[in-house]
Amino acid sequence: MKHRITRRESLTLIGATLAATMLPSVPLLANTGGMRQKAFASTDKTLPVIGMGTWRTFNVGSDPKLLDARTKVVKAFFEHGGGLIDSSPMYGSAPDVMGYALQQLGTPDSLFSAEKVWSPAGGTAREQVAELKDRWTVDHFDLVQVHNLTDWREHLAALQEMKAEGVIGHVGITTSHGRRHSEIEQIMSSEDIDFVQLTYNITHREAENRLLPLAEERGIGVIANRPYDGGSLIKHLKQRDAALPEWANEECGCTTWADFLLKFIVSHPAITCAIPATTQVEHMHENMRAGHSPIPSADARQRMADYIESL
Repeated sequence: MKHRITRRESLTLIGATLAATMLPSVPLLANTGGMRQKAFASTDKTLPVIGMGTWRTFNVGSDPKLLDARTKVVKAFFEHGGGLIDSSPMYGSAPDVMGYALQQLGTPDSLFSAEKVWSPAGGTAREQVAELKDRWTVDHFDLVQVHNLTDWREHLAALQEMKAEGVIGHVGITTSHGRRHSEIEQIMSSEDIDFVQLTYNITHREAENRLLPLAEERGIGVIANRPYDGGSLIKHLKQRDAALPEWANEECGCTTWADFLLKFIVSHPAITCAIPATTQVEHMHENMRAGHSPIPSADARQRMADYIESL
């Protein structure tokens, strides 16, 4: 029977062709360079406060030019001391593209790999994790989350077993767009989870009411998704030709809107890290610089929110 090439094999062949002209296939040394770190999940371990998302941005199939471009984005992330990278089988080819990038760059010690399982992906949680490890070309995941609470009881029980066996590092649940907060709260209160991922940004602050205080109380790490509200926040500011207020630099060290929006998020004491997504290396540099000191105080955070509301 004729062998049918898989997506993973296709990307591997592309990588072999381009590697000589792209990036050195040697592990990168993480350079934290002043990036703030936060402890997570009631451990003494820490994560850089700026992580990386892959929703939409890394679903590029096997196009050589796009694979090259995304690999350069990942390279910039690691050069800034990046840690948590979040993906999902729901994100199309994103797990494969991450695997391709790691093959070209090597896997730095700083990587904190975060994946998800969900029912439409097919297979049990164990089967999904095994497939995703192959797609990422990693030996284990530091975190596996139940994507948008799909069949969360079944999946979470399996992930807890895998954590106990040492197959994965941590377990979590996710939601986005402010959905199902009541159910999220119930799970956080009753289940032994390490992380919750939710939408939190300067214009979507519902999580401050109950979920973030509960996370602090229970020692649960919090990953903030949609920090730019899917890009609409930046777009809105550009359309209004809005300028950063002078006090933003003086009080918070903000020189760009990326600084302003991301520093607001990660300065909340309950937030472990934010996961902005980008396709551009320069935007990755901006995102990562936002994780450096100074971090806004509680008073400055309120001033920031008031300013955005006034625009």
